[in-house]
Amino acid sequence: MTIIIDQPDFVEVVEKKVDAEQENELVLDGGFVVPESNSFGHTFRDYDAESDRKDGVENFYRINHINQTYDFVKKMREEYSRLNRVQMSIWECCELLNDVVDESDPDLDEPQIEHLLQTAEAIRKDYPNEDWMHLTALIHDLGKVLLLPSFGELPQWAVVGDTFPVGCAFDESIVHHKYFKENPDYYNPAYNTKYGVYSEGCGLENVMMSWGHDDYMYLVAKENKTTLPSAGLFVIRYHSFYGKYKKNQKNFLNPI
Repeated sequence: MTIIIDQPDFVEVVEKKVDAEQENELVLDGGFVVPESNSFGHTFRDYDAESDRKDGVENFYRINHINQTYDFVKKMREEYSRLNRVQMSIWECCELLNDVVDESDPDLDEPQIEHLLQTAEAIRKDYPNEDWMHLTALIHDLGKVLLLPSFGELPQWAVVGDTFPVGCAFDESIVHHKYFKENPDYYNPAYNTKYGVYSEGCGLENVMMSWGHDDYMYLVAKENKTTLPSAGLFVIRYHSFYGKYKKNQKNFLNPI
């Protein structure tokens, strides 16, 4: 996908000097209040709670965990990094998500365009002066257009859901971990050790993640020469990587 961007009128700005330690630090001011329950009356990301979506979400992860292999991810990255499918504006892309519902989400069953707008507005309310955050929130899930015919019509298991490193042992913190036992990489000695094809401290940017909308939108933004800061690209690429909050993933986070 190639993004068409209207060129803005530029004005002179005065840069504010920031200490190196503060440059990549996002300070939370306590203004954002997380709701206690999701749309179905359960706590967020509760995959065991009884709901109309519970069985469907679990079946999604069963298929996802069986098929997300190291070789599959390499193939998808090579194919979609060409960005040779569609040329459109950001808003045109947003409108394509009117009829897309994420089957992996235990908390939402709304069209994704509503999720994009709600997320952007919530971020704008709490961080009114951080315009890069507003934009990042708006576009973070645009990669879900991979579900549509003009983008290859990939199955849901290859587009949505929590992401995780491939090419190394599947961490037990990953939701519905038991289904990885049907993934061929689970038994491959090249991929089933703690570090697999990587080395300790190699840096998260050098680790291949399961393929989906996150990595695709990251590639789209990067190859279209985005002006978003590195923090915005990080959010787009890893916002579904919930395992990054787990202590067992820390060995990948530090660069060599």
